[in-house]
Amino acid sequence: MKYSYKITARDGLAKHAHVETVHGSIETPVFMNVGTVGAIKGAVSTDDLKEIGTQVELSNTYHLHVRTGDELIREFGGLHKFMNWDRPILTDSGGFQVFSLAGLRKIKEEGVTFNSHIDGHRIFMGPEESMQIQSNLASTIAMAFDECPPALAERSYVEASVARTTRWLERCKTEMARLNGQEDTINREQLLFAINQGAIYDDIRIDHAKRISDMDLDGYAVGGLAVGETHEQMYHVLEQVVPYLPSEKPVYLMGVGTPANILEAVDRGVDFFDCVYPTRNGRHGNVYTNQGKLNLFNKKYELDDRPIEEGCNCPACRSYSRAYIRHLLKAGEMLGMRLCVLHNLYFYNTMMGEIRDAIDQGNYKAYKKHKLDGMMSMSREE
Repeated sequence: MKYSYKITARDGLAKHAHVETVHGSIETPVFMNVGTVGAIKGAVSTDDLKEIGTQVELSNTYHLHVRTGDELIREFGGLHKFMNWDRPILTDSGGFQVFSLAGLRKIKEEGVTFNSHIDGHRIFMGPEESMQIQSNLASTIAMAFDECPPALAERSYVEASVARTTRWLERCKTEMARLNGQEDTINREQLLFAINQGAIYDDIRIDHAKRISDMDLDGYAVGGLAVGETHEQMYHVLEQVVPYLPSEKPVYLMGVGTPANILEAVDRGVDFFDCVYPTRNGRHGNVYTNQGKLNLFNKKYELDDRPIEEGCNCPACRSYSRAYIRHLLKAGEMLGMRLCVLHNLYFYNTMMGEIRDAIDQGNYKAYKKHKLDGMMSMSREE
């Protein structure tokens, strides 16, 4: 299937698009459910993911490389076969993890030498290595290898970092083309998305957006956000950068975020999202509803026979009460965490469908306001 990206509806900068890939279609805006090492934390299976409306699963190059190994996964025919998932997968390049998890690291033009956070052994990863690992994983979308400087880093550091990331992107593009041209490559239609960096410096961000746009990649991500800056700064960066990215290509906001973050970013032209919040919060008994976030460890739910949210059709809400799920959480039973994670992912996936419908109907701003007002009401009480 030839890759394509077609915008089917617009409402201001918000857009509903249809994406065709070798592993199936994607309707955007889309939230990619995060399965870092090839599984969603909380005992969620790929059958579960289909039941709750997941379109895209996201896994991580660094984590799969250091634990189990991409060569082993290649022997299984790639990550899709290994984890039994027949829909699109995006693999993050590992760049963020190299710079955030690794202790001692040494950055050179060739790449980065660092210690594995698993067993401490020395690893080298550069653009070519990241592309090779992702090719072994055979994901639908591969991300370029970049450096993710802190959002509030000094300007001189950010300038040098972004320049190096641009040079690395050239190498990623060249290596991806080489790998996709080899007969024994599992997915010879693997897509490559570039990543815009520049911390909170408008001019650096815009200049970088122009440079990478000229390189004609399959999609464009905005990285280096939700790493220390305010929400207002994040939205400002999007307002500055997105207009300089190709309008005929998807835009991905990496690692973001809360439902409010997503609603605001859609209004600024973003297509793809991912974040660990729904799974991480779920494992700690925090669940999302249209009236706000609930903490099911709260004693007031001890005798609450209602589902997490009335009218929700997720596996948890169809069958179990807040009181029972609270009991499971308090008892340390995995089922409690699993049900909360399933609910949260269902909430996110359902919200993305509502967003697409609102864009189709031309009333996205009204939908956004209604959704935000509702979620804020209970959050003030919890």
